[in-house]
Amino acid sequence: MSSTLIIFAIAILAALCIGAIGFVFVGGESKSQQRVARVTRAGNARLTSAADSDVDNSEKRRKQMQETLKTLEDKQKEQKKRIPLKTRIERAGLDMELRIFYIASAVCGLVAMLGLKLAGLALFIALLGGFAAAFGLPRWVLSYLMKKRQKAFTEEFANAIDVIVRGVKSGLPVNDCLKIIATESPEPVRTEFQGIVEGQRVGVTLEQGLEKIYERMPLPEVNFFQIVLSIQQKTGGNLSEALGNLSKVLRERKKMRAKIQAMSQEAKASAAIIGSLPPGVMLLIYFTSPDYMTVLFTTTPGNMIIASGLMWMGIGILVMKKMIDFKF
Repeated sequence: MSSTLIIFAIAILAALCIGAIGFVFVGGESKSQQRVARVTRAGNARLTSAADSDVDNSEKRRKQMQETLKTLEDKQKEQKKRIPLKTRIERAGLDMELRIFYIASAVCGLVAMLGLKLAGLALFIALLGGFAAAFGLPRWVLSYLMKKRQKAFTEEFANAIDVIVRGVKSGLPVNDCLKIIATESPEPVRTEFQGIVEGQRVGVTLEQGLEKIYERMPLPEVNFFQIVLSIQQKTGGNLSEALGNLSKVLRERKKMRAKIQAMSQEAKASAAIIGSLPPGVMLLIYFTSPDYMTVLFTTTPGNMIIASGLMWMGIGILVMKKMIDFKF
C-alpha cells in the first residue's frame, strides 16, 4: 500500500514538472510573439504616419502650385485685354513721351498728304494717304521695333538662365546671379534684369520684378521663367535642376523656330514674288509708255482705280502673310 502511494505521488510530481516545463516554453514563446507583434504594430504605425505626412506635403505643394499658376494666368489675361500705347513704346525700347509720339505721327501724316498732293493725286486720295500714314506708319514702326527687340532678347535669354544655373550650383544666391546678368549680358537682356536688380534695392520683390519683365517682354520664354521662380519660392525644390531643364527647353524651341523658318522660306519667296509683280509691271509700263499710265494719275476714275488696287493688294499681302506665318 505504501509503495503504491509512493508511485502515485511520483507520477503526480512528474506530471506537474512536465506541465510546468511546457507552460514555461509555451508561455515564453507567446510573450515574445506578443512583444514582436507590438513592435511590428508600432513600426507600421510610424510608417503609416510618415506616408500620410508625405502625402499631405505633396498635396499641399500641388495646391500651392495650382494657386500660383492660376494667379499668374489671371494676371496675364488682364494684361492682354488692353495694351496701352505707353507700354508699346516701352516694349520697343524707346524712351519717348506720348506727346512726342503724337507729334511725330501728325508730322508723318502731314508729310504723306503733301507728298501725294504734289504728286498730282486728288485731294481725297491725299487726305486718305495722310490719315493712313499718321495712324499706321508710327505704329507699324513700333511693332517692328518690338519684334526686333523681343527676338534679340530670346536669342540671349537661355544664356542668362545658364548663368543662374551655374551660379546656384556653385553656391551663389539668386540675387547675385541676377546682378551678374544685369552687368555682363548683352542688350536687351541686361536692361531688363537691371530693372529687377534696381527694384530689389527699393523693396520690390522678385516676383513683382518678373511681372514687370513679362509686361515689357510678353514672351512664352519669360512666362516659363516667371512660373519656375515663383513656384520654387513658394514650394521649394531644386532650382538649378528646374532652370537647367527650362534652359534646355528654350534651346530646343530655338532650334524648332530656326527649322520652321528654313522650311517656310520657299513660301515666303513665292509670296514676295507674287506681291511685287503688279507694282513692278506698273513701273515698267510707266517707263516704257508714260502716256498710257498718266490717265491713272490725272483723272478721278484713275485715282479711284489706284486706291482700290492698293487696297486689294494690301488685303492679298496680309492674307499671304497670315498663310505663311507659322505659330509654334
